[in-house]
Amino acid sequence: MGLSDGLPSPVTDAGRAGLAAILTDPATALLAVDYDGVLAPIVPDPTNSPPLPGIVPALARVAERLGAVAVISGRPAQVVVDYGQFSREPALADLVVFGHYGLQRWDARTGLTSPPPPAGLQAVRSELPALLAAHGVTDAWIEDKAVAVAVHTRRAADPAGTLATLTGPITDCAQRHGLAVEPGRFVLEIRPPGADKGQTLLAYAHERQARSVCYIGDDLGDLPAFDAVESLRRNGITGLTVASGSTEVQAVAARADVVVDGPPGVAALLRALADALT
Repeated sequence: MGLSDGLPSPVTDAGRAGLAAILTDPATALLAVDYDGVLAPIVPDPTNSPPLPGIVPALARVAERLGAVAVISGRPAQVVVDYGQFSREPALADLVVFGHYGLQRWDARTGLTSPPPPAGLQAVRSELPALLAAHGVTDAWIEDKAVAVAVHTRRAADPAGTLATLTGPITDCAQRHGLAVEPGRFVLEIRPPGADKGQTLLAYAHERQARSVCYIGDDLGDLPAFDAVESLRRNGITGLTVASGSTEVQAVAARADVVVDGPPGVAALLRALADALT
């Protein structure tokens, strides 16, 4: 069944059970989504990444009917909040935004909770320009995320080749300073170890006592959240995984119960889900 006809049919039995549980008992369901590549299109300049027009209202329609909705992003939580302008939608008053894979948490009532920058991060910031220059890279962009730092190659003349060149040296640099590297769509993010979207999703699902969980992601950093959904299933909590598909990261689509065509497909899915829950 296509989105134009309603909700898409998951390709797995577990996914079909997850969707059925959300539709049957929405008050105990949790929907969690990534930001970039899901609510917002992937763009060459990550400092200008507003959500797809219409997708936040679609998310709000779903939030009116579900027990909980969250955004789990690798970006700083406040950046996601500023871009998303979620406060414009009263139905998103209970939205929780997790930044830096869950190291940060924002909600409208308590504001932003954030840890101090990790030890070693300043040393990495200082070393990165020379590291890039030593490998002949002049067209990558370094983004300071306060408690993390990212190296983007999307705007390089050869994004994939530049990413491959830098992966080993940046990983070595991060490990020397006790940090981890999270690869993504033409980006390497250096951050504290131990936090990932899977751990964050599991913790929030337990906090909300969710009986069903849906996660929508598009990148390698979302695979731990897919793992979390599978873990929840083994413990009696139904789940649905959705890939906001792209040709850049096919591993996510290969793991998903449902694949949609990028943020426009996510928006259509959210609208169809809201209609089905009405």
